[in-house]
Amino acid sequence: MTSPSVLQAPHASSLDLHGRTALVTGAAGGIGRACALRLAAAGAEVRAVDRDAAGLEALAGSCGDLAGSVEPQVLDLTDLDAAERAAAGTDVLVNNAGLQLVRPLEEFPPDVFHTVLTVMLEAPFRLIRGALPHMYGQGWGRIVNISSVHGLRASAYKAAYVSAKHGLEGLSKTAALEGAAHGVTSNCVNPAYVRTPLVERQIADQARAHGLPEEQVLSDVLLRDSALRRLIEPDEVAEAVAYLCGPYTVGLTGTSLVLDGGWTAH
Repeated sequence: MTSPSVLQAPHASSLDLHGRTALVTGAAGGIGRACALRLAAAGAEVRAVDRDAAGLEALAGSCGDLAGSVEPQVLDLTDLDAAERAAAGTDVLVNNAGLQLVRPLEEFPPDVFHTVLTVMLEAPFRLIRGALPHMYGQGWGRIVNISSVHGLRASAYKAAYVSAKHGLEGLSKTAALEGAAHGVTSNCVNPAYVRTPLVERQIADQARAHGLPEEQVLSDVLLRDSALRRLIEPDEVAEAVAYLCGPYTVGLTGTSLVLDGGWTAH
Protein backbone atom coordinates (compact mmCIF):
# COMPACT_ATOMS: atom_id res chain seq x y z
CA MET A 1 0.00 0.00 0.00
CA THR A 2 1.28 3.46 -0.88
CA SER A 3 1.86 5.61 2.17
CA PRO A 4 -0.32 8.74 2.60
CA SER A 5 2.80 10.90 2.67
CA VAL A 6 3.71 9.80 -0.84
CA LEU A 7 0.18 10.39 -2.10
CA GLN A 8 0.22 13.90 -0.69
CA ALA A 9 3.67 14.79 -2.05
CA PRO A 10 3.81 17.50 -4.74
CA HIS A 11 4.33 16.44 -8.32
CA ALA A 12 7.34 18.70 -8.64
CA SER A 13 9.79 20.21 -6.21
CA SER A 14 12.03 23.21 -6.42
CA LEU A 15 15.68 22.90 -5.50
CA ASP A 16 16.58 24.82 -2.35
CA LEU A 17 20.30 25.00 -1.56
CA HIS A 18 20.24 28.00 0.77
CA GLY A 19 22.97 27.56 3.35
CA ARG A 20 24.88 25.12 1.13
CA THR A 21 28.27 25.64 -0.48
CA ALA A 22 28.83 24.20 -3.94
CA LEU A 23 32.08 23.89 -5.88
CA VAL A 24 32.00 23.61 -9.67
CA THR A 25 35.16 23.02 -11.68
CA GLY A 26 35.57 24.22 -15.26
CA ALA A 27 33.05 26.93 -14.37
CA ALA A 28 34.22 29.65 -16.77
CA GLY A 29 32.19 28.32 -19.70
CA GLY A 30 30.01 25.61 -21.17
CA ILE A 31 28.54 23.01 -18.81
CA GLY A 32 30.41 24.33 -15.77
CA ARG A 33 29.07 27.84 -16.24
CA ALA A 34 25.52 26.53 -16.60
CA CYS A 35 25.90 24.40 -13.46
CA ALA A 36 27.31 27.29 -11.42
CA LEU A 37 24.41 29.54 -12.40
CA ARG A 38 21.80 26.83 -11.77
CA LEU A 39 23.10 26.04 -8.28
CA ALA A 40 23.40 29.73 -7.43
CA ALA A 41 19.82 30.21 -8.60
CA ALA A 42 18.85 27.55 -6.05
CA GLY A 43 20.47 29.58 -3.29
CA ALA A 44 23.91 27.97 -3.03
CA GLU A 45 27.12 29.85 -2.45
CA VAL A 46 29.06 28.61 -5.47
CA ARG A 47 32.83 28.41 -5.65
CA ALA A 48 33.41 28.72 -9.39
CA VAL A 49 36.79 27.16 -10.15
CA ASP A 50 38.66 27.52 -13.44
CA ARG A 51 42.06 28.59 -14.74
CA ASP A 52 40.36 31.10 -17.06
CA ALA A 53 40.25 34.31 -15.01
CA ALA A 54 38.48 36.32 -17.71
CA GLY A 55 35.78 33.67 -18.08
CA LEU A 56 35.21 33.59 -14.33
CA GLU A 57 34.94 37.38 -14.23
CA ALA A 58 32.29 37.24 -16.96
CA LEU A 59 30.43 34.54 -15.04
CA ALA A 60 30.42 36.58 -11.84
CA GLY A 61 29.16 39.61 -13.76
CA SER A 62 26.19 37.69 -15.17
CA CYS A 63 24.73 36.48 -11.87
CA GLY A 64 22.22 39.31 -11.53
CA ASP A 65 19.61 38.71 -8.84
CA LEU A 66 20.25 35.02 -8.22
CA ALA A 67 19.25 33.69 -4.82
CA GLY A 68 22.79 32.54 -4.10
CA SER A 69 26.21 33.84 -5.03
CA VAL A 70 29.19 32.99 -7.23
CA GLU A 71 32.72 33.30 -5.91
CA PRO A 72 35.34 33.04 -8.70
CA GLN A 73 38.45 31.04 -7.81
CA VAL A 74 41.26 30.92 -10.35
CA LEU A 75 42.86 27.49 -10.04
CA ASP A 76 44.81 25.16 -12.31
CA LEU A 77 43.66 21.64 -11.40
CA THR A 78 47.07 20.20 -12.20
CA ASP A 79 47.99 21.69 -8.81
CA LEU A 80 46.46 18.73 -7.00
CA ASP A 81 47.23 19.88 -3.48
CA ALA A 82 45.52 23.22 -4.14
CA ALA A 83 42.53 21.40 -5.64
CA GLU A 84 42.10 19.30 -2.52
CA ARG A 85 42.33 22.37 -0.29
CA ALA A 86 39.76 24.21 -2.40
CA ALA A 87 37.16 21.51 -1.76
CA ALA A 88 37.23 21.80 2.03
CA GLY A 89 33.84 22.70 3.47
CA THR A 90 31.95 21.84 0.29
CA ASP A 91 28.39 20.48 0.46
CA VAL A 92 27.92 19.95 -3.29
CA LEU A 93 30.85 19.05 -5.55
CA VAL A 94 30.51 19.12 -9.34
CA ASN A 95 33.56 17.69 -11.10
CA ASN A 96 33.22 19.09 -14.59
CA ALA A 97 36.57 20.40 -15.87
CA GLY A 98 37.88 18.65 -18.95
CA LEU A 99 40.01 18.87 -22.06
CA GLN A 100 40.21 16.93 -25.26
CA LEU A 101 42.67 16.01 -28.00
CA VAL A 102 41.73 13.87 -30.98
CA ARG A 103 44.68 11.85 -32.29
CA PRO A 104 45.42 8.23 -33.26
CA LEU A 105 47.03 6.27 -30.43
CA GLU A 106 50.39 6.03 -32.15
CA GLU A 107 50.46 9.81 -32.54
CA PHE A 108 48.99 10.73 -29.15
CA PRO A 109 51.45 12.90 -27.17
CA PRO A 110 52.27 11.19 -23.84
CA ASP A 111 52.44 14.53 -22.02
CA VAL A 112 48.90 15.39 -23.13
CA PHE A 113 47.68 11.95 -22.06
CA HIS A 114 49.17 12.58 -18.63
CA THR A 115 47.63 16.05 -18.36
CA VAL A 116 44.16 14.85 -19.37
CA LEU A 117 44.18 12.12 -16.73
CA THR A 118 45.51 14.54 -14.13
CA VAL A 119 42.75 17.10 -14.72
CA MET A 120 39.89 14.71 -15.40
CA LEU A 121 40.57 11.81 -13.02
CA GLU A 122 43.23 12.56 -10.44
CA ALA A 123 41.91 16.06 -9.68
CA PRO A 124 38.35 14.77 -9.10
CA PHE A 125 39.81 12.20 -6.69
CA ARG A 126 41.62 14.94 -4.79
CA LEU A 127 38.55 17.20 -4.79
CA ILE A 128 36.36 14.39 -3.44
CA ARG A 129 39.00 13.60 -0.86
CA GLY A 130 39.01 17.24 0.22
CA ALA A 131 35.22 17.51 0.38
CA LEU A 132 34.34 14.28 2.20
CA PRO A 133 35.38 15.18 5.78
CA HIS A 134 32.87 18.05 5.85
CA MET A 135 30.17 16.02 4.08
CA TYR A 136 30.64 13.07 6.43
CA GLY A 137 30.68 15.34 9.45
CA GLN A 138 27.27 16.81 8.68
CA GLY A 139 25.73 13.61 7.29
CA TRP A 140 24.89 15.09 3.89
CA GLY A 141 26.69 15.67 0.62
CA ARG A 142 26.21 15.52 -3.14
CA ILE A 143 28.99 14.58 -5.55
CA VAL A 144 28.12 14.94 -9.22
CA ASN A 145 30.74 13.93 -11.77
CA ILE A 146 30.23 15.21 -15.29
CA SER A 147 31.20 12.11 -17.20
CA SER A 148 30.21 11.47 -20.81
CA VAL A 149 28.73 8.88 -23.08
CA HIS A 150 32.45 8.15 -23.53
CA GLY A 151 32.47 6.96 -19.93
CA LEU A 152 30.27 4.11 -21.13
CA ARG A 153 31.51 3.61 -24.68
CA ALA A 154 34.75 4.26 -26.51
CA SER A 155 35.44 6.18 -29.67
CA ALA A 156 38.51 6.04 -31.83
CA TYR A 157 41.19 8.74 -31.53
CA LYS A 158 40.24 9.75 -27.96
CA ALA A 159 42.49 7.54 -25.85
CA ALA A 160 43.03 10.01 -23.01
CA TYR A 161 39.47 11.31 -22.79
CA VAL A 162 37.88 7.85 -22.90
CA SER A 163 40.37 6.50 -20.33
CA ALA A 164 39.70 9.42 -17.98
CA LYS A 165 35.93 9.16 -18.24
CA HIS A 166 35.91 5.39 -17.72
CA GLY A 167 38.07 5.94 -14.64
CA LEU A 168 35.74 8.67 -13.38
CA GLU A 169 32.83 6.22 -13.55
CA GLY A 170 34.68 3.83 -11.25
CA LEU A 171 35.73 6.60 -8.88
CA SER A 172 32.15 7.84 -8.66
CA LYS A 173 30.81 4.37 -7.82
CA THR A 174 33.46 3.86 -5.15
CA ALA A 175 32.55 7.21 -3.57
CA ALA A 176 28.90 6.15 -3.63
CA LEU A 177 29.60 2.89 -1.82
CA GLU A 178 31.74 4.54 0.83
CA GLY A 179 29.50 7.57 1.25
CA ALA A 180 26.15 5.83 1.58
CA ALA A 181 26.44 5.34 5.34
CA HIS A 182 27.22 9.06 5.73
CA GLY A 183 24.35 10.54 3.70
CA VAL A 184 26.58 11.30 0.72
CA THR A 185 25.54 10.39 -2.80
CA SER A 186 27.83 10.19 -5.82
CA ASN A 187 26.62 9.97 -9.40
CA CYS A 188 27.71 10.66 -12.95
CA VAL A 189 25.89 12.68 -15.57
CA ASN A 190 26.71 11.36 -19.02
CA PRO A 191 25.90 13.70 -21.88
CA ALA A 192 26.70 13.09 -25.50
CA TYR A 193 28.03 16.05 -27.46
CA VAL A 194 27.11 19.33 -25.77
CA ARG A 195 27.17 22.76 -27.37
CA THR A 196 30.37 23.94 -25.67
CA PRO A 197 33.71 25.46 -26.75
CA LEU A 198 35.29 22.03 -26.12
CA VAL A 199 33.05 20.40 -28.73
CA GLU A 200 33.47 23.29 -31.14
CA ARG A 201 37.24 22.84 -30.98
CA GLN A 202 36.82 19.13 -31.63
CA ILE A 203 35.28 19.66 -35.02
CA ALA A 204 38.57 20.68 -36.64
CA ASP A 205 40.42 17.82 -34.91
CA GLN A 206 37.78 15.31 -36.01
CA ALA A 207 37.91 16.63 -39.56
CA ARG A 208 41.65 15.95 -39.69
CA ALA A 209 41.36 12.54 -38.00
CA HIS A 210 38.57 11.30 -40.28
CA GLY A 211 39.61 13.09 -43.45
CA LEU A 212 36.28 14.93 -43.70
CA PRO A 213 35.35 18.54 -44.38
CA GLU A 214 34.48 20.31 -41.12
CA GLU A 215 30.87 20.86 -42.18
CA GLN A 216 30.34 17.08 -42.34
CA VAL A 217 31.77 16.32 -38.92
CA LEU A 218 28.67 17.27 -36.92
CA SER A 219 26.26 15.12 -38.93
CA ASP A 220 28.55 12.27 -40.01
CA VAL A 221 30.69 11.85 -36.88
CA LEU A 222 29.44 13.60 -33.76
CA LEU A 223 25.71 12.95 -34.24
CA ARG A 224 25.94 9.83 -36.37
CA ASP A 225 24.79 7.45 -33.60
CA SER A 226 22.33 9.81 -31.90
CA ALA A 227 18.60 9.35 -32.38
CA LEU A 228 18.18 13.00 -31.37
CA ARG A 229 19.97 14.77 -34.17
CA ARG A 230 21.10 17.82 -32.28
CA LEU A 231 23.65 18.85 -29.70
CA ILE A 232 22.72 18.76 -26.02
CA GLU A 233 22.50 22.22 -24.45
CA PRO A 234 24.53 23.09 -21.32
CA ASP A 235 21.37 24.05 -19.43
CA GLU A 236 20.01 20.53 -19.93
CA VAL A 237 23.07 19.08 -18.22
CA ALA A 238 22.84 21.65 -15.42
CA GLU A 239 19.23 20.66 -14.78
CA ALA A 240 20.26 17.02 -14.44
CA VAL A 241 22.89 18.10 -11.90
CA ALA A 242 20.25 20.05 -10.00
CA TYR A 243 17.97 17.02 -9.95
CA LEU A 244 20.69 14.90 -8.36
CA CYS A 245 21.03 17.52 -5.61
CA GLY A 246 17.30 17.63 -4.93
CA PRO A 247 15.16 16.26 -2.10
CA TYR A 248 13.96 13.07 -3.81
CA THR A 249 17.31 11.57 -4.85
CA VAL A 250 18.56 10.20 -1.54
CA GLY A 251 18.36 6.67 -2.95
CA LEU A 252 19.91 7.61 -6.29
CA THR A 253 23.63 6.92 -5.95
CA GLY A 254 26.37 5.02 -7.72
CA THR A 255 24.71 5.36 -11.08
CA SER A 256 25.07 7.21 -14.39
CA LEU A 257 22.36 9.54 -15.67
CA VAL A 258 22.65 9.40 -19.44
CA LEU A 259 21.74 12.37 -21.65
CA ASP A 260 22.92 11.04 -24.99
CA GLY A 261 19.98 11.55 -27.34
CA GLY A 262 19.53 7.80 -27.63
CA TRP A 263 23.14 7.00 -28.58
CA THR A 264 23.51 4.07 -26.16
CA ALA A 265 20.06 2.74 -27.10
CA HIS A 266 21.59 1.18 -30.24
